[in-house]
Amino acid sequence: MHTNQHTQSASRRTLQVLAIVAAAAFMGTGHSKALPVYGLDDDDGRDMAAQASHRPTVQAAFPLESYGPNSTAHLVITDRAPRVSIEIRHVGPEEGPVHGNDVMTGVPVTKKHTIGPVSGRRVLNVRLGDWPSGVYFVQLTAPGGRVGYAPFVLRPEHLGVNRVAVVMPTQTWQAYNHRDDNGDGKADTWYACVCQHTARLGRPFLDRGTPPHFKYYEIPFLRWLNRSHRDVDIISDAELKGASGHQLADAYSLLIFSGHHEYVTTHEFDAVTDFRNRGGNLIFLSANNFYWKIVIHGRLMYRVIKWRDLGRPEASLLGVEYFHNDSGEHRGNWIVRDAEHFRWLLDGTGLGNGGRISNGGIEADHVTSASPKSTKVVAEIPNLYGPGMTAQMTYYEKAGAKVFAAGAFTLAGGIRQPRVQHLMDNLWKRLANDPTAS
Repeated sequence: MHTNQHTQSASRRTLQVLAIVAAAAFMGTGHSKALPVYGLDDDDGRDMAAQASHRPTVQAAFPLESYGPNSTAHLVITDRAPRVSIEIRHVGPEEGPVHGNDVMTGVPVTKKHTIGPVSGRRVLNVRLGDWPSGVYFVQLTAPGGRVGYAPFVLRPEHLGVNRVAVVMPTQTWQAYNHRDDNGDGKADTWYACVCQHTARLGRPFLDRGTPPHFKYYEIPFLRWLNRSHRDVDIISDAELKGASGHQLADAYSLLIFSGHHEYVTTHEFDAVTDFRNRGGNLIFLSANNFYWKIVIHGRLMYRVIKWRDLGRPEASLLGVEYFHNDSGEHRGNWIVRDAEHFRWLLDGTGLGNGGRISNGGIEADHVTSASPKSTKVVAEIPNLYGPGMTAQMTYYEKAGAKVFAAGAFTLAGGIRQPRVQHLMDNLWKRLANDPTAS
């Protein structure tokens, strides 16, 4: 009887989610967003189409988005090989170029050791150490030059070990994962077909296990954090789903969304908004953030509806909201518009009105009527996609909170540029409440 009730309850929940998705698909037909397929050329900043890697690999993934230090994680290997070796690496402390979209780099935190053969599916217990929170991965190797990666976020022992947290977009990574899980010839993501509304967490990524666009969005910023000796907690969407705004505000003075944080649950949107309302500071270094509402049932994500179609435009939180992309065909420089008001932000950059910052584009945000009244435009990428289609970098203060949004992809990816580093240093000093920041 208990089993039947549990099954019926689960079925009802599934039907409720599907009903919500169906209704939302009807309501939210506007504001369409194509799948941008791009990377940034290392030499001149141009965009390059990113094709899935065909280099030999070993498929594996962790079921969860994050794990705690000194815990045991379950690595699920779904491949066959006569002999597999593994080691755990930490992303950030390493140096040198990254050769390809299908390469993860990092410094080893464990010795390489052999686990023997794998034959279709094997669950391996992986002991994690007392390491700093960050992005880590298991590197798997097998004969024939096979290499695979299984990334995970090592969260801090508790929220607030440090007063600044950088949030990895673990749900958006999986939304952009074009892996065909069921072998029907179609990628299991809503980007593959308008009829598809789901994507699954905890599955291997394409490109030998590398999260989408990781080379361009995450690696430069994680390396800069390490080089600049920033004391931060690295967390995932899982931590936002598990904490209230009150808990986040008690733990952190600043949350940084360094990558592309497009897909969030109601709890995440509520918690981050409440964090802001309690005086918590926010930095968004990319664009097109907090755009879609998702519902998670088990490990399955359902893309439901755009937040603005629910009367909760993302501009009310970020200061700007997404309006266009062109798959990376056009990029341009941010042009400073209000140097007098933002002397604190531009200090050390040598920039005044008309000065140029970095090279942004791909996707873009702008100010709307829903933006807080105190929102000011710092810089713009004028006419990025045509007359009047201008990306805007913004800043506002509200209820004691300070919120910065880049307005285009991506300041985190351009952190190697001295001007962007100065800009980030100044943001850190003002929003992290860190008087010692350079």
